[in-house]
Amino acid sequence: MRQQPQRDATRCRRGRKEGVNEIARQEGPRINDEITARTCRLIGVDGSQLGLFGIRDAQRIADEQNLDLVEIAPNAEPPVCKVMDYRKYKYEQDRKAKAARKKQVRVEVKEMKFRPKIDTGDYETKKNHIMRFLKKGARVKVTIMFRGREMAHPEQGLNVLEHLAEDLKPYATVEQQPKMEGRNMHMLVAPIKGAFDKVDLGDAEEKE
Repeated sequence: MRQQPQRDATRCRRGRKEGVNEIARQEGPRINDEITARTCRLIGVDGSQLGLFGIRDAQRIADEQNLDLVEIAPNAEPPVCKVMDYRKYKYEQDRKAKAARKKQVRVEVKEMKFRPKIDTGDYETKKNHIMRFLKKGARVKVTIMFRGREMAHPEQGLNVLEHLAEDLKPYATVEQQPKMEGRNMHMLVAPIKGAFDKVDLGDAEEKE
């Protein structure tokens, strides 16, 4: 009867290892019984270097602490294993990855179309729209659309883009220089961080 608590503890450790092994099979390193090396360089749960161990002895050290033996450097000679709580480790890694994804800012690309012979009023209106997009953190693809005989004078469209780039210089950088593609000429601009901190675009934001 006295052996019952020990059997229960062994059964509990075995059940825990089976559950952790299932997690590791989905993605991750070899752990516990999955490790095939005969010897390993062992790192303790506190990060201390424990030295060279036979894999069975290393597993016994992990089992005695109700922890897992994780092969963290399988290509080393001999492989490096660490004693750790693999469930907790995997949970922390997933949590950090999720937090990192939330911090990633999706950069939106807007487009504004011009004609090569655009008048001053239309030019200023479209420029204000571009300023609004930039202020919100978006990149802007500026497109000059050529029609008919306008194709014979691409320099007119280039002049518009160069003029626009100069007007936007305090607020944006040109990420892609003017480039002709088919009947259109494109330029990509991106906002300069902090450039709009003290800028009031006034009516431009109300015309969306």
